[in-house]
Formats: sequence, structure tokens, C-alpha cells
Amino acid sequence: MIKIFVVLGSLNAFLAVALGAFGAHALKAKLSKEMLEIYQTGVQYHMIHAVGLILIALLADKLGNSTLVNISGWSMMIGIVLFSGSLYVLSLSGIKILGAITPLGGVGFLLAWVLIAVAVMKS
Repeated sequence: MIKIFVVLGSLNAFLAVALGAFGAHALKAKLSKEMLEIYQTGVQYHMIHAVGLILIALLADKLGNSTLVNISGWSMMIGIVLFSGSLYVLSLSGIKILGAITPLGGVGFLLAWVLIAVAVMKS
């Protein structure tokens, strides 16, 4: 799982940079200020949690590939897809109901961070 989380973290960091650049250049004139802010929030959380996935890989290596750390990594990955993904689609499509998915991604992020703390405390 260590290599998987480094790869997922690196690919997600790449995507966050690419999507951030796309938003700053291609979408700036096409989206309303509100929708651009929503998009940028998706990018910000995407990058933070991409780095979080790499942190999880380092912790998995240090803690002996703990089940809690592995669950944390998958929870964080699901959080990226649901939270950032829903914000990207919402801002580009204007479909407001997609905002209902965003909190599920936030729960994934919260769970991931709590599981990291628990795994470290149990080690």
C-alpha cells in the first residue's frame, strides 16, 4: 500500500496543479466569481489531501503498513473524489444539487485525519 499511496498522492498533486492552472487561465473569464471560488476551493482541498496521501504512505512505512493507516488513505482518496470532484462538477455545470455530495467527501477527509491520529497513538 505504501507505493500505491505515494503514486495516488503524486498523481493527485499533479491533477491539482493542472486543474488549478486550468481554472486560473481558461475558466477565469467563463465562470462567475462565485463558481470560480467554488472551483478554487476544490483545487485547494485537492492539493492538501494529495500531500496527505503521501504523508500516509510515509506513516504506513514507519508504522508497518497499519490497517488504520491504510483505511485512512482510502478514506482520503474517496474524500478527494467526492469533495473536490463534486466542487469541480458543480462549478462547471452549475448543478447545485451536486453540493449535497460535497459533505460526504468532507466526512472522508475527517475520518482519514482521525484514523491517522489513532494509528499513531496505538503504535
